[in-house]
Amino acid sequence: MRTHSQRILALVFPHLPTDRIARRRWGLSWRSTGRPEAPPLVCSARLDNAMRLTALDEMAETLGLRRNQGVAEARAMYPVLDVVEEDRDADRRLLDGIADWCDRYTPLVALNGPGGLFLDITGCAHLFGGEKALLADLLSRLFQMGLDVRGAISSAPGLSFAASRFGEGGVIADEDMERVLAPLPVASLRLEENTIAALRKLGMKQVGDLIHAPRAPLTRRFGAQLLLRLDQALGRDEEPVSPRRPVASLSAERRLAEPVQSQEDILVLTGQIALSLKAGLEERGAGGRVFELVLFRVDGRVFRISAGASQPLRDARRIAALFNERLQAVHDDLDAGYGFEILRLNVVRHEAFEAAQEDFDGERQNQVSLAGFVDRVSARLGADCLQGFHLRESHVPERAVTAAPAIHALPSGKTSPARDVFLSRSARPLRLFARPEPVEASLAEVPDGPPESFRWRRMLHRVSRSQGPERLAMEWWIDGADARARDYFRIEDASGHRFWIYREGFYGQMPPPRWFMHGVFA
Repeated sequence: MRTHSQRILALVFPHLPTDRIARRRWGLSWRSTGRPEAPPLVCSARLDNAMRLTALDEMAETLGLRRNQGVAEARAMYPVLDVVEEDRDADRRLLDGIADWCDRYTPLVALNGPGGLFLDITGCAHLFGGEKALLADLLSRLFQMGLDVRGAISSAPGLSFAASRFGEGGVIADEDMERVLAPLPVASLRLEENTIAALRKLGMKQVGDLIHAPRAPLTRRFGAQLLLRLDQALGRDEEPVSPRRPVASLSAERRLAEPVQSQEDILVLTGQIALSLKAGLEERGAGGRVFELVLFRVDGRVFRISAGASQPLRDARRIAALFNERLQAVHDDLDAGYGFEILRLNVVRHEAFEAAQEDFDGERQNQVSLAGFVDRVSARLGADCLQGFHLRESHVPERAVTAAPAIHALPSGKTSPARDVFLSRSARPLRLFARPEPVEASLAEVPDGPPESFRWRRMLHRVSRSQGPERLAMEWWIDGADARARDYFRIEDASGHRFWIYREGFYGQMPPPRWFMHGVFA
């Protein structure tokens, strides 16, 4: 039996679809201010070739209506029933928004079936005055936002799920796990419907009927899933909770007594939070490459703004400058409303930080200036606006490099010798075409000479000087064994223009060779 080290908070929203509609009609605080006089509200959808109820509000439930009931039958019982077509996408967006809002309590938030969430609050409860205070604060805030919610905290996700959906919820101590789980129905174990029906036929309606029952007959009749779910609910078997978002490697936040609205205030606070991250990055010997600024608005909406850096960063001023550009870019989409009450800065990805002293000739300063320029432009206009290149293990020119956003392709150190050779002005053209363009060559010196003239893009060029050939064999593991070799020539025409052309194949062989233009020199 494992030790109970984790604490899982399960939330369930039993009336999420109707709460969504009520919030839109009567405002977010409709539960606290009182519901206006209105008919019962239900949602419907076509199921089994008939319109049936899929969600009910509290008033509809008190009238005896039930899910999967026909809409015609429900209207016959209560003609004033308010029926709205269900919108599962809108319900999912609302649940995702609630999950983002719950990030203020813990970054480990996971979806938990339809209309539910899991929060791993291990090590977080003391920041809010304990588990009972955290649960009370969370439920109260969600109630003020117009949502009916129930919650339970325990050391097992299965027990938290069962207690929140089928029990009284609350905080469950480790020694009370079996006592709380025993009176709950077997449906609380997250079993399949046919298994639940079979257990009920045998008279096993509560979990307590299974806890002390012989395990071997249960396994033979119902399979291993039944006992697995039982052990997970009792904390005897580990059950992972997968967060819906990647967990930041380092994070710092500021909770404000007075919400802020202006961009200037947000940037000042971002710089202060970034300064508090520096010590943590130094301990790891790292610098941040991808940062995320999370803004929690007072009405519950959450904004996430990401910014990347071309080199690992620790400097708070440069980190704040990144978000200055990002806020300028998303200015129209960032609605401060009544202000932001929590600001959090996450280091989503970090890399090893190599401290380097500036040279007397300013080489280090030039590298920093270039990286800062790339960071600012990429933050303002997007990562794809500037392109750089990565070397690849290939001698075929069009495969030797691959384009990538400059923010990812900017070298972090000195240029390697291989890169120097590749970028030699005499060896390769300044502009390399993505796809070689066919040319019409005439009067070529055979067998290995360049053409005396060629026509490219409807213009005739007469060759005055040439260098070559440089023979490149194709990569048979990619192009096949029949791929023909290339002979490259550096050509200068009578007007002084310089080209890089190649012949594919050899004279005297079939099919006859073809000529292509692959690049131009400066």
